[in-house]
Amino acid sequence: MPSTPSVYGVLHAVVPPLARAVWRPTITGLEHVPETGPVILASNHRSFADSVVIPVVVPRKVVFLAKSDYFTGTGVRGRLQRAWFEGLGMLPVDRDDTKAAMASLDVALDVLARGEAFGIYPEGTRSRDGRLHRGRTGAAHLALTAGVPVVPVGLRGTEQLQPVGARWPRLARVSVAFGEPIDPRGRYDGVPLGRARRLLTDEVMAAVQRLSGQEQSGVYNDRAPDA
Repeated sequence: MPSTPSVYGVLHAVVPPLARAVWRPTITGLEHVPETGPVILASNHRSFADSVVIPVVVPRKVVFLAKSDYFTGTGVRGRLQRAWFEGLGMLPVDRDDTKAAMASLDVALDVLARGEAFGIYPEGTRSRDGRLHRGRTGAAHLALTAGVPVVPVGLRGTEQLQPVGARWPRLARVSVAFGEPIDPRGRYDGVPLGRARRLLTDEVMAAVQRLSGQEQSGVYNDRAPDA
């Protein structure tokens, strides 16, 4: 369920300045992120904290999907956790339900139709070996369907900010680099849709690799049981 403007407004007024003051991330290319209008931010995925780092450094709201478990907790802790994720603009998705996962693309299209920014990790899940894995075509599907640009994002150091298994973020040197928007409109006329999605995905991932400096694995990244 989307967050109310008041919850998001309060958190976004407090969390980003505080986080930037503590982490002091290096930010480059922020001018490539449009101030308004629908856009997809496609990033490499090093840590659970990535979905916090990107909204912290981008001055506009960025909506990410998060696993539904984060929204179903009970008691005071569950309510606080749910408010935190909703306040950051995250939307729940059951990644173990194939139909729900497919429906998440419709949710993303709704976000873009509202003129908002949508964040996505084409690798599908966090990289556990530090390499950049082959991109899945969901981001390209969204870009081609909605006719919106994709801004590639390269994260460095977030795997040290919150390593796999760590419950809380740590102090670490983090950098976030935004590349020039890749606009698919009119570029794939006459190209079979599946081929167009693959070509756009590979172009986006090549840009992400240049920004992140990661070695490319050339294979898909399978989700670990606890990811």
